[in-house]
Amino acid sequence: MTSAPRQDSAAAAARTVEERWASFHRYGPLGLLGVAVVLSVATAGVVGMNSTDWYVGVPLVLAALALQLWWIRAMRSRPGPTPASIGYFWIRWAIAFVLALTNPFYAFYAAASYFDVERLLPRRTVRVGVIAAVVVVAGSQSGGLPPHGAVGWAVFGGLLAVNVTLAAIMGHLNAKENERALVQAATIAELERTNTALQQALDENAALHAQLLVQAREAGVADERRRLAAEIHDTIAQGLTGIIAQLQVVSGTPDPAAARDHVTRAADLARHSLGEARRSVQNLAPVALADDGLPEALKKTVAEWGERNDVRAEFTVTGVAEQLHDEVSATLLRIAQEALSNASRHARAGRVGVTLSFMVDEVTLDVRDDGHGFDLLAVPARTGTGGFGLDGMRARAERIAGSLTVESEPGHGTAVSARVPLVRHDR
Repeated sequence: MTSAPRQDSAAAAARTVEERWASFHRYGPLGLLGVAVVLSVATAGVVGMNSTDWYVGVPLVLAALALQLWWIRAMRSRPGPTPASIGYFWIRWAIAFVLALTNPFYAFYAAASYFDVERLLPRRTVRVGVIAAVVVVAGSQSGGLPPHGAVGWAVFGGLLAVNVTLAAIMGHLNAKENERALVQAATIAELERTNTALQQALDENAALHAQLLVQAREAGVADERRRLAAEIHDTIAQGLTGIIAQLQVVSGTPDPAAARDHVTRAADLARHSLGEARRSVQNLAPVALADDGLPEALKKTVAEWGERNDVRAEFTVTGVAEQLHDEVSATLLRIAQEALSNASRHARAGRVGVTLSFMVDEVTLDVRDDGHGFDLLAVPARTGTGGFGLDGMRARAERIAGSLTVESEPGHGTAVSARVPLVRHDR
């Protein structure tokens, strides 16, 4: 599955390098021809050009110009090497060779063959093309073709060897540079593809988080219904049953003092049941988040809990606070409320600390107390079915892809830590 994208990246990189060189191969020989013409006209008197040289040179320059203009158009639809490219190369070389006989500075035009011989000729004839170009350049460097005398031929031979060596070195370096450019372009293309794939993965991850929150909301509704049913059965229904029993005793007793005592008990049960009903409703829909974000809601919750239970309670925020998704905020607030409730009912703590930490991709809530602590193995027996409990807090965290850990030991306090993904509020 991954080989095809990599091949596409390499092909795109190759096309980039090829297009860059194609522009030079179209217009490079035309520029070298212009340089050669300017230098030849400027040095015509120095090199001793006669009328015959002019009669031969001018038509050949025009022919070279026409040939190059034709090739600029032809190479767009005929990538070499082809019969057309082979013919173009050798016609251009022949024109450069004859022009170099009239003025050695036309060797600049002949040097164009160094750069495109591998593109224009088949591999088996590339060396022949290079040597042919070197003959023209070396002849011009030695004073013109044909050489004069033994010394002239010796100088021509030496220059020919030097130029062949330099051409081979340049060809090797050019091949290495092209290879390096292809590798670099392929690497850049691969990085772009990887970045694109990473962005797609991040988008998919965000979509999965959103889907997970929707599922968590739906599962939370069912869980809240079950929880509320248990709350009603274990607290409110039992309270109402107790009230009825007390009132029945009142109706059957002739003793006014005993009747007042039972009425007082019935009133106490009614107030307790009312408090339980309010607590159940608050847990079902946390009104603390109606007007405030999670940090402000937690700060108020911790302060009110500390005043109500006469316990030193501190709240701390670390990291850069962000506006969280409603489901994340509600989950962390309810976990904090239940952890504080457990601390007030069981821990008998003198100090409680609540910390909300914002990190790169997750949020953590830590609730610590210095109370009695407990044996973790005894939690199922202690929590029973009458409250939310540690298992319920853990289930809340896991519904939004989080986790909850509890550390406690008899006599050494309790630490509850919830870690959930940092999902920002929809804007």
